[in-house]
Amino acid sequence: MAIFLTAESRILVQGITGSEGRKHGARMLAAGSKVVGGTNPRKAGQTVELNGTEIPVFGTVADTMAATGADVSVVFVPETGTKTAVLEAIDAEIPLCIVITEGIPVHDTAEFWAYACEKGNKTRIVGPNCPGIASPGKSNAGIIPADITSEGRIGLVSKSGTLTYQMMYELRDIGFSTAVGIGGDPIIGTTHIDCLRAFEEDPETSAIVMIGEIGGDAEERAAAFIEQNVTKPVVGYVAGFTAPEGKTMGHAGAIISGSSGTAQAKKEALEKAGVRVGKTPSETAALVRDIMRTR
Repeated sequence: MAIFLTAESRILVQGITGSEGRKHGARMLAAGSKVVGGTNPRKAGQTVELNGTEIPVFGTVADTMAATGADVSVVFVPETGTKTAVLEAIDAEIPLCIVITEGIPVHDTAEFWAYACEKGNKTRIVGPNCPGIASPGKSNAGIIPADITSEGRIGLVSKSGTLTYQMMYELRDIGFSTAVGIGGDPIIGTTHIDCLRAFEEDPETSAIVMIGEIGGDAEERAAAFIEQNVTKPVVGYVAGFTAPEGKTMGHAGAIISGSSGTAQAKKEALEKAGVRVGKTPSETAALVRDIMRTR
């Protein structure tokens, strides 16, 4: 089992002819993912060679889905064209759209997220400004390195790409069912709560790691959800314990106001919900090890 992404997932790359689309398309293919096509309206009918495999290029997401059975899109379109690309994916009703691109105007993200809701949430959006999803041993969609961990029973949801990689590497001997990088922009599609719910329902996930960061109230809301709905052990880490109060943080794009949004406030909310919280990534990994010894 895995959440959102499985061994049967068929991936298309929006922007497959660009440098990032080519590079990460080849990397995903090398990781064993089923990369079946890509889009570039100006190069429809051509192919792109990825690791010796000719991958067809189509004009639209709908065309790619019809020809290949693709059910996951990974977006590597520059920020100026990302909104149009995601709207196209939503119109095609692809089940999962992972938006890797960073630097997207918040207004654009708000617009395509609202459009997805208006269309009945038939397309799950992950991101933007995220590293994607990795289900080790099954599939890899995005930019998460495929060789830093192993298949196992830990579920991971994280706002930070770098901390996603560190946690996966530190716990590589235990392994992960799925790691989801949800992105750290002010507006994102899939949230901590969405992933917590999916991991709770996944029979092959035994414990959950949740990585957050200062700013906003997403972690406090996740804590309330955990308290009411999650029976599996959850270990948390909140980046930003040493950040000065009142400072805008680039990655989170959030301002700390009083105690609201601080790492300490988030830590206290999580601990109240029964979550063990590490003060550093390594301490967090050690807490996970303690839990997994008995599971």
